[in-house]
Amino acid sequence: MTEFTTVGNLLAAGGAGAPAIGAPGRATLDFAGLRALAERTVRDLNALGIGRGDRVAIVLPNGPEMATAFLAIACGATTAPLNPDYKAEEFEFYLSDLGARALVVERGSTSPAIAVAKKLNVPVHEISWGPDDPAGTFALPAAGKGDTATKAGMAEAGDVALVLHTSGTTSRPKIVPLTQGNVAASARHIATTLALTPADRCLNIMPLFHIHGLIAAVLSSVGAGAAVFCSPGFNALRFFGWMDEVHPTWYTAVPTMHQAILARAERNAEIIGRNPLRFVRSSSSSLPPQVMAELERVFGAPVIEAYGMTEAAHQMASNPLPPNPRKPGTVGIPAGPDIAIMAMDGKLLARGETGEIVIRGPNVTPGYEANAKANAEAFTNGWFRTGDQGVMDAEGYLAITGRLKEIINRGGEKISPREVDEVLLDHEAVGQVVTFAMPHPKLGEEVAAAVVLREGKACTENELREFARKRLAEFKVPRKILFVAEIPKGATGKLQRIGLAEKLGLGAGA
Repeated sequence: MTEFTTVGNLLAAGGAGAPAIGAPGRATLDFAGLRALAERTVRDLNALGIGRGDRVAIVLPNGPEMATAFLAIACGATTAPLNPDYKAEEFEFYLSDLGARALVVERGSTSPAIAVAKKLNVPVHEISWGPDDPAGTFALPAAGKGDTATKAGMAEAGDVALVLHTSGTTSRPKIVPLTQGNVAASARHIATTLALTPADRCLNIMPLFHIHGLIAAVLSSVGAGAAVFCSPGFNALRFFGWMDEVHPTWYTAVPTMHQAILARAERNAEIIGRNPLRFVRSSSSSLPPQVMAELERVFGAPVIEAYGMTEAAHQMASNPLPPNPRKPGTVGIPAGPDIAIMAMDGKLLARGETGEIVIRGPNVTPGYEANAKANAEAFTNGWFRTGDQGVMDAEGYLAITGRLKEIINRGGEKISPREVDEVLLDHEAVGQVVTFAMPHPKLGEEVAAAVVLREGKACTENELREFARKRLAEFKVPRKILFVAEIPKGATGKLQRIGLAEKLGLGAGA
């Protein structure tokens, strides 16, 4: 019996002729083709001098090739998927910080990552595919003069499969290494929670540089011998057309996507009726109970809300499938790792008591890279501290009551306030700045900033936004910038991001 401890092991789950990777308007790649692609990719990487533990940054548009590049490269190296919308400055930080050994882009790409990679002497490899190739098929260019990789062959359970950055309350995002064992365990946990079988078909609308799309949609599906159909990215106008073409049994998304889908659901009732879903999954941000009820009414299927984070290779808890109860307003029961509630002093609390949510298990990162201080703060007695506050009820269902950190959660997109601070402070007119979360009716939170101008200097809100837009991805650019004479401070003189929106008149009732 195969032990599912690596991405390569998971690819062995599907029958040779069974569908693995699909895309709208494309022929489907079967599991035999996917396994052959992975083996060929590992050989080609090895010939380029890239092997186990070497980091390959991937900057590709959403779609089947992004999915298969992640799967195939992870079979023999370490993947580092990056948001294709990053600006050059962001690519320079991430490629440098990761120590990338190579960058993979599509042939003809105009991404600013290419010029940055060349500046950093990181080899760029353009993958290509033909219009009639099955979805996800690609070819790496012929091997150049690279030395054969010292750690060649297929990856092992302890090798790092995936590295992602997570925003922190410090200005420097932390590197989260996830081993082959971590991601394989999480994929199996998700497949078990959702009772996935080879008969299932997932319609992926999540970005594939995000842990949610990579693990919950792609890896959990192929690890269960099931198919995943990869859209070119979320588009509420095209969702129902894809549904009619793909005939999915499920999809997973963040709450803002579900809400956009619901807005167009009534006029697409016939398509929904023709394509019954087994369930709908929601994760990465809190799902309002009203939205959950509406989704269940419209799709006639249970909505499974789950709780995930990068450091856990995504899933930590999930509401179960029927006939077990789903509890709106909770993220369900432990669904992979052990979960407990911890007091500030490290003592584990009883059910019904509120404290910090902590986890431990085979899907949890071994620790942040080269960051002893962050690891000392994050791990207590073998438990990883999530930074989220919560409470577990008598039946073991977990409710998240707030975040202990100051990260802005914009519909599932996490933004480090200090990263935005540092960009705005580079503007010649800005003397002080503090970035914070302000309430948003659909996204949950939006980015706002309070700015004190330098004496004698002038600047408008739009000028500052345009300045930030050149340096930051669009989702990080503040939607509201307030000019103030002085930034409110706490009793100890420290800047306090939490509660600042209310103090500045940007609270929920504003």
